[in-house]
Amino acid sequence: MSSIELMSPAGSFESLQAAIDNGADSVYFGIEQLNMRAVSSINFTLEDLPEIVARCKPKGIHTYITLNTILYDHDMTLMRGIVDEAARCGVSAIIAADHAAIAYARQKGMAVHLSTQANVTNVETLRFYSMFADTMVLSRELSLNQVKKIVEAVERENICGPSGKPVQVEIFAHGALCMAVSGKCYLSLHTHNSSANRGACRQNCRQKYYVTDEDGNELMIDNEYIMSPKDLCVIDILDQVLDTGVRVLKIEGRGRSADYVAVTTRCYREAIDSYYEGTYSKEKVENWLERLATVYNRGFWNGYYLGQELGEWTEDHPGSHATQKKVYLGPGLGYFPKAGIGHFRIEAYDLKVGDPVLITGPTTGVQYHTIHEMMVDEKPTIAAVRGEEVTFPVPFKIRPSDKLYKLVQSED
Repeated sequence: MSSIELMSPAGSFESLQAAIDNGADSVYFGIEQLNMRAVSSINFTLEDLPEIVARCKPKGIHTYITLNTILYDHDMTLMRGIVDEAARCGVSAIIAADHAAIAYARQKGMAVHLSTQANVTNVETLRFYSMFADTMVLSRELSLNQVKKIVEAVERENICGPSGKPVQVEIFAHGALCMAVSGKCYLSLHTHNSSANRGACRQNCRQKYYVTDEDGNELMIDNEYIMSPKDLCVIDILDQVLDTGVRVLKIEGRGRSADYVAVTTRCYREAIDSYYEGTYSKEKVENWLERLATVYNRGFWNGYYLGQELGEWTEDHPGSHATQKKVYLGPGLGYFPKAGIGHFRIEAYDLKVGDPVLITGPTTGVQYHTIHEMMVDEKPTIAAVRGEEVTFPVPFKIRPSDKLYKLVQSED
């Protein structure tokens, strides 16, 4: 087994369970506000912390709270309350960039991970923060060569964190990239009075823009979405990434769906294990890329890791380029454990024998299945339509909180 830590996002209990079930070594999530996905992600409450830890700790999965926005004086009470509860519940670490959160977490004996918002781009900055943090997320604008030199300096000079162990270097491996420097952006604040640095980004960069000169002449731009980068993906250069000596790979996506978490976590788990087993190959990479493309993405590129000076921007539209989409059918109604039968109500569209489906839920997580047989009104059928209740065999428990989706190919 590898010593690389694979960290997955958890924006809901569905995503949390998906990360657990698909091989994550750690999860990161927001509590209440004061995190960089305060608006775009559902976020958990303080009351959810005991259950999050209870699901993860027995499986050896680390839990990290993102507390990485800039903080004002009026935020101190909430920040301290989150850190206090995290310490009480046994959360593994706090991810922070503001010195107030870092200092208070250290005061409470909580481990600190330095967020990418601190913009660590050199070994001297890392050395400074090593007084406070054992793990540091490097700036997203660095190349792999720059990352490797920082890691080598940590090892050569034995730069240790508060634990007395060498600082662990963490980088982003997959997910959305921002046109700003490590997430520091003021576009949303200027246009909507909604600060990205307070977790309330309105994503101005994902919109279409027109450029005109001072005479009012509109200029043609080859790519209309000139501020919206494609998604980061390093699975095809994972060997080069791991050769840098980084210890933590982070998947972005607390604002994305549970199936995104399931697929990306599983693909990177397989890729990391394959690398250390000596079976990492071009054929496997092609399979992983094909699977990654089925869930939300804006197209893929390697970020700045290979030394590229300018970004690669999304084409045609700034939304998902996923090759597969899920269509909501209806809720779960129950489960017959002896027969292994799930019970659902079809509230939209239809379901046919042979359809691939996706079932998600706070406890169920993300489960994929193909319909081989089903019944309506206790009679075998090949199709179920809106308004009908349907049952079919599934090898896992169905709960009333579950949702049933049909998977269909996206139109070009």
